[in-house]
Amino acid sequence: MKLKVVLEPSDDGGFTVFVPALPGCISEGESKEDAIKNIREAIELYVEPVEDDLPLSPEAEQIELAV
Repeated sequence: MKLKVVLEPSDDGGFTVFVPALPGCISEGESKEDAIKNIREAIELYVEPVEDDLPLSPEAEQIELAV
């Protein structure tokens, strides 16, 4: 999966980074490298399914897909 991220200097130092395609997916870091590493983790958590929240019927089948 490829996503565009926006990386900008923070007023307090360091960098803020967010993903326009994923509302609320935002992170920060002391350096550009840290900010990118942190947003990568935030994206993984954002798109990770929360199995407890899924109302599944007894006939439901779960399948994993790579995107």
